[in-house]
Amino acid sequence: MIATARWDDWSLAELVEAKGEHRVSLVVPARNEEGTVGEVVARTREALMETVALVDELVVIDSDSTDTTFAVATDAGASVHRSREVRPDLGSHPGKGEAMWKSLFVTTGDLIVFMDADLLDWDTHFVPGLLGPLLTRPQVSLVKGFYERPGADGLQGGRVTELVARPWLALRHPELAGLVQPLAGEWAVRRSLFESLSVPTGYAVELAALVDTARLHGVEAIAQVDLGLRSHHQQPLLDLGAMATQILAAMLAREPGVELPAGSLGAEVALRQYRPGEGGAEPRERGVPTLERPPARDV
Repeated sequence: MIATARWDDWSLAELVEAKGEHRVSLVVPARNEEGTVGEVVARTREALMETVALVDELVVIDSDSTDTTFAVATDAGASVHRSREVRPDLGSHPGKGEAMWKSLFVTTGDLIVFMDADLLDWDTHFVPGLLGPLLTRPQVSLVKGFYERPGADGLQGGRVTELVARPWLALRHPELAGLVQPLAGEWAVRRSLFESLSVPTGYAVELAALVDTARLHGVEAIAQVDLGLRSHHQQPLLDLGAMATQILAAMLAREPGVELPAGSLGAEVALRQYRPGEGGAEPRERGVPTLERPPARDV
């Protein structure tokens, strides 16, 4: 059974004491988030590095931004790295998972907290909330956040969660059905676990980590924390189709005995979508990357 807690089950003082010799890295993967990344960095740095010593380093991984994300995050006090410049000998690929995988080569914490850069309604308690189970329960190695979203139906997890991830878990991994929001971008993990996992370079990183952790260590290694309220930008529906494709490719790759079509994993899937055109429905194809990085400890 997956243990569930609330962010205020621990005080900051209790967590700082429990931290002991642990080193905590806060990682913010970001792509074209100049409007929000500065506040995410500045507020967490002031509250959790300068006011209390809970976070030891705050790192932004800039995933090929074309705006001023790099400069804004640097000015706000983060250590900023361009994903493509981290271990250039390993090449570079687009995607959130790629940025998170690359963070293992530029961070030093044995506990890593991931937080999205596009947060609107949020507070700095997200970080200590996610650290609580890792610092107080040795058997826990991965912690997922969940939250209420303004304008959504209660704890609804978003369109890709409700239409793809949750049905897949119900059908193939019912032991993980207790996760309220399996695709939440706020989560924490022990470095020793994350560097042992194969990491999809795109949006499948969160679900793949959950499935692999349960397979390798059992659901007892996973916990979740109610973080309260959170809001972020919504993506266009057609972009969600690409996200869903990446998630399904990663899940199928983890199914025993399933053979994927040649070229569908490790390269690109040709996703055909339709828009109105002069002659009716007009097909448009987009290449959806489905590459996975090997465990970082093996590189």
